Amino acid sequence: MVKENRTLSTDFILLGLFQDVGSPKLLFSLVFMAFCTALLGNMTMMALIHMDSRLHTPMYFLLGQLSTMDLLYISTIVPKMAADFLSGRKSISFGACTAQIFIYLTLGGSECFLLAFMSYDRYVAVCHPLRYPVLMNGRVCVLMTVGSWLLGALDGLLLTPITMTFPFCRSRVIQHFFCEVPAVQRLSCVDTSLYETAMTACCSIMLLVPLTVIAVSYGLILSTVLQMKSSQGWRKASATGSSHLMVVGLYYGAAIFTYMQPGSLRSPGQDKAVSVFYTIITPMLNPFIYSLRNREVARALRRCLQRCAFSHTGRNEVS
Repeated sequence: MVKENRTLSTDFILLGLFQDVGSPKLLFSLVFMAFCTALLGNMTMMALIHMDSRLHTPMYFLLGQLSTMDLLYISTIVPKMAADFLSGRKSISFGACTAQIFIYLTLGGSECFLLAFMSYDRYVAVCHPLRYPVLMNGRVCVLMTVGSWLLGALDGLLLTPITMTFPFCRSRVIQHFFCEVPAVQRLSCVDTSLYETAMTACCSIMLLVPLTVIAVSYGLILSTVLQMKSSQGWRKASATGSSHLMVVGLYYGAAIFTYMQPGSLRSPGQDKAVSVFYTIITPMLNPFIYSLRNREVARALRRCLQRCAFSHTGRNEVS
């Protein structure tokens, strides 16, 4: 019994997303539907990009990576939250909490840099279309992808060990639905103000450097678009650019609120509400933002559905 209590004492307790709400089952159903929608949307996007040769371009290669990151991101958070809600258990082990922090920091950092690389891709496509095949060749795309993952992993490797080595001598109840760094950090019984300052500086770099690249890229794109005489070229540039900017606005807005605002100005309830945006809502909306505003993706989906219908009809005729 002593050994069991010692083991349990190292666990954390996640209060969850549905604490003190009137209809937790309804909210859980909505979150689960969002999770299933995100899985379907991102897996469909990845399948279309893989199967349709017309989408084998740098833009869609990077978009496929974004769908992969979103799929992993939401899968890191929601299944655990759903299992806890259904089973009534809210505990998470120290190791699982550490792994969750590292994975979501890595994916979050990777997505920041990938969105910046995607903005550069749009800049080259609009401002230097004749040089696009050279500036955005396969090797460059692979380097962008690997660079995004490595920079994201660096963020996780820097922040995760420091966060989890603080002594947790207060309550181990995390007022959140997953192990997010600010929520775990509040449990420490030592002064973490220096770490908070260092984390804010680190996250500011991780967020502001890519955001600066995005702002400069779209500033140059806007200048070029305003000079376009072809209405078709203007519409195409605006459609792809506006989709990307919608994704950037959703993702960066929530991340900046969480990691660049002093903890004293935020409450646990605000943190949870904002975290829902970049852990659940953004991964769910991203594939639909791109597909609904992109004719090439819509055409690829129609071609795929037509091939499936033709294949099904052919099998029925043979049988």
